[in-house]
Amino acid sequence: MVVLTKMSIEASAPRPPRIRRSPEAARENILAAAEAILVEQGPQALKLADVAKAAGVVHANVIHHFGSIAGVETALMERMIRQLAEKIIAGFDGEGATPGFGARALFDAFEAKGAARLAAWLELTGEGRRMTLVREVVDAVVQTRLAREVVADREAVVDVILLSIILAVGVGLFGPTLSDLLGRPPERARELALEMIQDRISDRV
Repeated sequence: MVVLTKMSIEASAPRPPRIRRSPEAARENILAAAEAILVEQGPQALKLADVAKAAGVVHANVIHHFGSIAGVETALMERMIRQLAEKIIAGFDGEGATPGFGARALFDAFEAKGAARLAAWLELTGEGRRMTLVREVVDAVVQTRLAREVVADREAVVDVILLSIILAVGVGLFGPTLSDLLGRPPERARELALEMIQDRISDRV
């Protein structure tokens, strides 16, 4: 008579097949899981164990690809920046683009997906200066058709981008809350910030 214990049953149970991914796909899987946690719970919830569990991998896998949870945070911010840059650059090089397109795209990005909170979190934890990708993105935007046509001076373009990012992050973090506290509609902070950016662009046209 064979006695099946709980341990023997679990040992004999078929295990789910291991998913083999390329290094790029493995990184993307981990970052997608981290982004889901970021959106739902905020950057303070980005813990190594939770990211690994959400991605369906072991801790060592996350460490192998990113070194630490700080590496995940930085890579996640870079991923968001790249996605935003691709959208802005495509829009600026397309027909019918307007000067305010890039600013609106920035505000959309920082008001959604927890990007503003992650940017602030990286700065507060001393990781902000690791975001060297921002310079590459700015250089790419400066070279777009719209940027060259609307504001020929490179330094003026960079100033507009700097102003846009600072205002977009601020609105993403505090806009609706402060608007409500001051008796304004939740979108009022965004409207005022976009007006300020548009005025800056108009002065340079």
